[in-house]
Amino acid sequence: MSTWKTLLLQDSASPLMEHLTLFHDHTILILILITILVSQMLFSMLLNKFSHRFLLEGQLIETIWTILPAIILIMIALPSLRLLYILDEINNPSITIKIIGHQWYWSYEYSDYKNIEFDSYMIPTKELNSFSFRLLEVDNRTPFPYKTQIRILVTSADVIHSWTIPSMGIKIDSTPGRLNQANLIANRSSIFFGQCSEICGANHSFMPIILESIKPNLFLNWIISKT
Repeated sequence: MSTWKTLLLQDSASPLMEHLTLFHDHTILILILITILVSQMLFSMLLNKFSHRFLLEGQLIETIWTILPAIILIMIALPSLRLLYILDEINNPSITIKIIGHQWYWSYEYSDYKNIEFDSYMIPTKELNSFSFRLLEVDNRTPFPYKTQIRILVTSADVIHSWTIPSMGIKIDSTPGRLNQANLIANRSSIFFGQCSEICGANHSFMPIILESIKPNLFLNWIISKT
């Protein structure tokens, strides 16, 4: 069972990831049907001995195998375009978080509040607690309120990084001299793990990300404590 789980997407924790999972399942179903149909036709052609010496053309079947792939592509393209629009659309965000990639750690700035910024480093293996995850635990987690529209602005101070949270359906490049934008919203209170997904140097594997989705009143208390 564990082997099969590694082939699946992570459990969704946001509406964006739910849409991505549905589109993934939709596309996989179409591919499975095409594979079964083509395999059955190849198997049938290999086993039968039928031949037609005087068959020169078949306009009906040629029309079918020209139109059918076009219909299948439309069935894939329309949900894909809709999903791209949903991923790029940011509707009236409540909080803006600026994320800066460094070699090899992340910096976070809460732009809507004064003097709230911190660095997030991976905790070395020797300093981990018994309940912590190796190569994933950080010294400063990034809190945000759940069921709240968050805008994230991502850039880099040195080389190209990639800020990625699989369970949230987010993977955005952190590019020097460029400010990339994405939206973030969580369905529930939880802790979400991620890592840099761009090969950015010797310590590329040691840039973990931890988001902590908490209740809005707890987030406000955290803001007050920081200011």
